[in-house]
Amino acid sequence: MADDILALTDARLTLAGNAGPVEILKGITLTVHKGETVGLIGPSGSGKSSLLMLMGGLERATAGRVLALGQDLTAMDEDALARFRRGNMGVVFQSFHLIPTMTALENVALPLELAGASDAFPRAEAELAAMGLGNRMHHYPSQMSGGEQQRVALARAAAPRPAILLADEPTGNLDGVNGQAIMDLLFSLRDRHGATLVLVTHAPELAARCDRIIRLADGRLAPETHAKAAE
Repeated sequence: MADDILALTDARLTLAGNAGPVEILKGITLTVHKGETVGLIGPSGSGKSSLLMLMGGLERATAGRVLALGQDLTAMDEDALARFRRGNMGVVFQSFHLIPTMTALENVALPLELAGASDAFPRAEAELAAMGLGNRMHHYPSQMSGGEQQRVALARAAAPRPAILLADEPTGNLDGVNGQAIMDLLFSLRDRHGATLVLVTHAPELAARCDRIIRLADGRLAPETHAKAAE
């Protein structure tokens, strides 16, 4: 369908372990539609983060197919995947992954510069201001709190105006107040930029704000539950 942003068909992921191959994802078939917000939940080790990494082309499926915006990620080499992510995806991790030797402004402008944007720094400034960091743009990550660093990471993910925004436990390293603020900002990004949002979370209040909840258990999809009915 034209509004399918992500489509996985029997996607599997097997990784090498000390005792032999370990099957992480065991045949995932699902579709995410344009503008949808999807929460991936499940116990630790169920494959949530691995599934998110397949969607972002950060892990390569060992079998099956992963389509993003109609493009087959499983058929791309690493360079093509990097170009595709740069133009179409924003990824936010639990541990921020900011470059410590760059200011907040430089961290946000970098992917825009790599994409060839002539207005990289003005766009980075505008995104940081929208995150409430107008007075922290020239600070380095070590000079910022965890909540501020995650706001920078969100600004960096959002500045290229990606069609797909992927977030892996975005509130996991934050206290309640900062976690709530990051939740609000995530959903405001969806509203401002129209991005499709897929997030991994252990926070039931964050999952409940999604249009759809997908549960994983032992590398497989459990029955889906709409957010309105989830408790």
